[in-house]
Amino acid sequence: MNDFECTNNRNLKEPPQKPAVKPQRILVFQQNGSGEKKVEGIRQFGDGLFEIDIVSINVSLPPIIDDAGEYIPQDIRTDLVLDYLKHPDLSFDLSMVCQSKKIPVVASGKKLRVKGTFTPPT
Repeated sequence: MNDFECTNNRNLKEPPQKPAVKPQRILVFQQNGSGEKKVEGIRQFGDGLFEIDIVSINVSLPPIIDDAGEYIPQDIRTDLVLDYLKHPDLSFDLSMVCQSKKIPVVASGKKLRVKGTFTPPT
């Protein structure tokens, strides 16, 4: 007979508990559905770790947009912005708004040079 008590419960069949994690808030900006497949992938494989909101711009736009305020809200509150906008003026203004609020932006394939905007190649 053993005189010790086993305190290691490795043989229990209970699954390990995941720590309660607040989902990361992602705000997606897209034009004419340009980010839909990426959002679908995040939802499918994100394991519930992301809360996604989408701003869709589905109207014809002029070649030059002097004031993007009609399309880009100034009161953005999120952890991360994904930029799938096609219009360069909107992407630039979005990056500037996010820079002022210290919100990182991922704008794949763009040539923006705004601090806090990451532009990985596509």
